[in-house]
Amino acid sequence: MLQDLENNFSELEKKILILQKNYKSLTERLSELNSEHEELKTKYDEERRRNQVLAEEQKNIKLYSAISGNPEHNRLMKNHINRLVKEIDFCIAQLQNSGL
Repeated sequence: MLQDLENNFSELEKKILILQKNYKSLTERLSELNSEHEELKTKYDEERRRNQVLAEEQKNIKLYSAISGNPEHNRLMKNHINRLVKEIDFCIAQLQNSGL
């Protein structure tokens, strides 16, 4: 009976040591994954900002092309001018409503 208890305790101790080892390795892996996640998040943000800059540059290039008389971009230029005129009209209406 006492021998069985000792064997059970011995097995439990081995299992506990294995669990502790596994827990430690899992926490280390979690830490590594968290670090990797932060790095990837930073890279994603940088690429997203870069993408926004490139999209703005592309928009400006199309606009400059339309201004220079490129017939492919005339519609773009007209739309841009119409949008600016609407913004100006809105601003004028705001000023008139505020009594200035």
